[in-house]
Amino acid sequence: MSQDSSVPESAPAEGAAEPEPDRAAPPGDVVIITGLAGAGRETAAHALEDLGWYVVYNIAPQLIPRLYELQQQAEGRETRFAVVVDPRSGPFFSELSQVIEQMRASEMRVRLVFLTADEHTLVRRFDSVRRPHPLQGEEGVLEGIRREREMLAPYRRLADVAIDTSPLNVHQLTMKMRTTFGSHSEQALTVNVMSFGFKYGIPIEADHVSDVRFIPNPYWVPELRSQRGTDPAVAEFVLADPNGAEFAARYLDMIRPVLRGYSAENKHFTTIAIGCTGGKHRSVAMAEKIGEDLRQAGFAVRVRHRDLGRE
Repeated sequence: MSQDSSVPESAPAEGAAEPEPDRAAPPGDVVIITGLAGAGRETAAHALEDLGWYVVYNIAPQLIPRLYELQQQAEGRETRFAVVVDPRSGPFFSELSQVIEQMRASEMRVRLVFLTADEHTLVRRFDSVRRPHPLQGEEGVLEGIRREREMLAPYRRLADVAIDTSPLNVHQLTMKMRTTFGSHSEQALTVNVMSFGFKYGIPIEADHVSDVRFIPNPYWVPELRSQRGTDPAVAEFVLADPNGAEFAARYLDMIRPVLRGYSAENKHFTTIAIGCTGGKHRSVAMAEKIGEDLRQAGFAVRVRHRDLGRE
C-alpha cells in the first residue's frame, strides 16, 4: 500500500520566470495546424495531445465548424481541440481559408498555426525517412516541396502563429508548442519524490536513486519502532543525525541544476527515489524533507511513500 502527500506548486524554480496567470486556451478554442510536409505538423499536434487537447488528423476543412459545435455541446469534457489540415485532403483543402474566415466572423476562437522550413532541411528530413514527398509525383522531392510551398503561401500570410522548424529538433518544437498553447502549470516540471524499501526492490521509474541506510535506523529504538517517518519523533531522529542532516542540506544544491536541465530539455516529469531498508522510517522522513525543500525552492512536487504500510 502506498501513501501520497502531494501538494502541487505552480511557482517557478530559481532562475525561471516570475509566476504569471495561467494562459491556456479557454474551453472551446480550436487550433488549426497546417504547413509544409516535413515541417513537423504531427509533432506539433502530439504536443497538444500531451496537454490534453482533442486532436483530429487530416480532416476536411468544412468539417471543422461542425466539430467545434459538437465540442461545445460536450458536458464535462475538455473542449480544447486541434485539427491537422494539409493538401492530402484534396479539393477540400482549397476551402480552408474560407472556413477560417467564416469561423472568425462568427466569433469562434480559432488560431491557425503554420509550420515551415527551408528547402535544405526538408530535403534532408525526407531523405532520412526514405519517403517521397506527397506532391512530387514523377519528379523529385525538391519539386514537390516547391509546389507545396507555392500552394500554401496564402495560409502563411493568414497564420496567427508561424514557426520555422529548420533549426528545431522534435523536442524543441514540442517545447515551443507547449509554451505557446500551454498554461504555466502545464509547462512546469513536476518532481515526484518517492520513498521506498530496498528489500522490496528499486522503483523502475526512478531517474535518481539515493540510499539513506547510512543513517541510524529508528527501528532499533523501541519507542520509535512502531511509528513512521511521517511522525515528528521519527523525522526529528533521522534529521538529528549529523550525516543525515548534511545529506538533506546538500541534496537541493546537487539536484537543482539537474532539474533546470530537465526543464530546458522538455522533460516534464522526473522521479527521485530515496531508499532505506523497509521504506518505513528513514527514507520516508528524508523524502518528506527533500520534498518540502524542493517546494520552498519553487518546484512542483509530489511526495509518495511506495512501501509505507507493507511491513
